[in-house]
Amino acid sequence: MSLKIDHKSKMPLHIQVEELLRNLISQPEYQNGTFLPKEVELANRLGVSRNTIRQATNKLEYEGLLARKKGVGTKVAQRQLSTSLQDWQSFTKEMSKRGIITSNLLLTLEKVKADEKMAGFFNIPLNTSICKLSKLKGVNGEPIVYFESYFHPRITLTESDDLNRPLYQLLSEKFDIIVVRSSEHINALMAGHVAKKLQVDPKCPVLFRERFVYDPGDRPVEYNVGYYRSDKFTYSIEIRSER
Repeated sequence: MSLKIDHKSKMPLHIQVEELLRNLISQPEYQNGTFLPKEVELANRLGVSRNTIRQATNKLEYEGLLARKKGVGTKVAQRQLSTSLQDWQSFTKEMSKRGIITSNLLLTLEKVKADEKMAGFFNIPLNTSICKLSKLKGVNGEPIVYFESYFHPRITLTESDDLNRPLYQLLSEKFDIIVVRSSEHINALMAGHVAKKLQVDPKCPVLFRERFVYDPGDRPVEYNVGYYRSDKFTYSIEIRSER
């Protein structure tokens, strides 16, 4: 496969590199475990900076498509169950459509420093100040899910905002940000540090959902994690076969 991009194109270089890498890792040799060319090699061959390469590979890594090991290299990640959800929306709206009224049992807004994962996803310096919104949601006063949302620095929520409103409606009306795509990872964990909030035993299994949210320009908007009580919630996915 030819490794080249169009430097005269209006499409940003990191997006071109991302698309090139998506095509590259679909090739049989990389699906079978071959390591990708090293970062510096790709940068030299494509005539771009290493930061441009890193921006593209970070995104694919956070989507679960690449696995990177320091000092060893980067290769295609082992496949896990993933899907594209065609009509995802805020949890509050989703439950409301089903006739279920949820309430916020706990709601906090604070400033935190971006760790390595968030800095990579948002493409910002490590320890940059970002907003963190935490919500414990329940039905009839009983907790069912705990969310933590972290936002790109351009999104500056304040205590004066109506944080009880559906999140994506708030982002649309205050910041003119429309979210159009999410990449999700789902697995099971022990409740651990969220056990007290969810009112379950620390060794009780919970459904852990990690979500990466993008706007129409494919820019990162939100990194969100959710801990769902397994005795109160089922995460359903509908998948249609291609014919």
